[in-house]
Amino acid sequence: MSTITVTAAQVNELRNLTGAGLMDCKKALTEANGDVQAAIDFLRKKGAKVAELRAGRAAGEGVVIAKTSADNKSGVVVYVSCETDFVAKNEDFVKFSTSIADLALAKSPATLEDLLDLDLNGASVKAQLQEKVSAIGELITVSAYEKVIGEGVVAYNHMGNKIGVLVAVNKPLNDAVTAVGKDVAMQIAAMNPLAVDASGVPADVLEREKAVAREKAIAAGKPANILDKIADGAASTYVKENTLLTQAFVKDGSKTVQQVLGAAESGLTVTSFKRVEKGAGK
Repeated sequence: MSTITVTAAQVNELRNLTGAGLMDCKKALTEANGDVQAAIDFLRKKGAKVAELRAGRAAGEGVVIAKTSADNKSGVVVYVSCETDFVAKNEDFVKFSTSIADLALAKSPATLEDLLDLDLNGASVKAQLQEKVSAIGELITVSAYEKVIGEGVVAYNHMGNKIGVLVAVNKPLNDAVTAVGKDVAMQIAAMNPLAVDASGVPADVLEREKAVAREKAIAAGKPANILDKIADGAASTYVKENTLLTQAFVKDGSKTVQQVLGAAESGLTVTSFKRVEKGAGK
């Protein structure tokens, strides 16, 4: 029996190449001693509908679709990827991708794997993807799936379905909240903030910024007794520029995003957001 350890990266690569399920890919790689091509052959021998794909073919095209529920309390964003812009712009492909997003919104699966196992028109999403792979001859898969819940959720789809954004706020939607929510979603699409606020920035990221600032200060001949102050200042600037609420608002740089939210409705703020861009997961 093989004793090879199959890594998550190998499993993900095989999933992207074949559209097969997580456990099927893991088993195939184990049986094939980690050889991707042999694992593809194993899947085909077991009846999986796998196209003649080769490692290195990239599925960097596709469509990203963000949608909210009828009560605007939840939302999903799904990225269905393919290899060529020609397929991505095909009306049937867009409809198929939209049907997956609709299913995700209706069922709210916990994970991407759970979404792939859901029934879509009589077969699992995973099986439907495999059918598309066989019929079209391109690698087609759901490369990203995110969801949010909140008192109010706004969805934004960037032109050509290249980016999908969900913004959850702490108050129910009305005309004013919806309008500013759309503006904030566009901000997220354009600026790609790291987190909502400082609490969402990983400690190791801040330490990295401090370390870089220290090295620059040392190289510039700054005295040792002010190095900590310089490092802390650099980290503070990084947080301000890379977290949503403290970023300068793209439509009016004299205000922060939080100030714009508060002006739209007192106490309004963002509780969470998700941003998915074409190419995610690759």
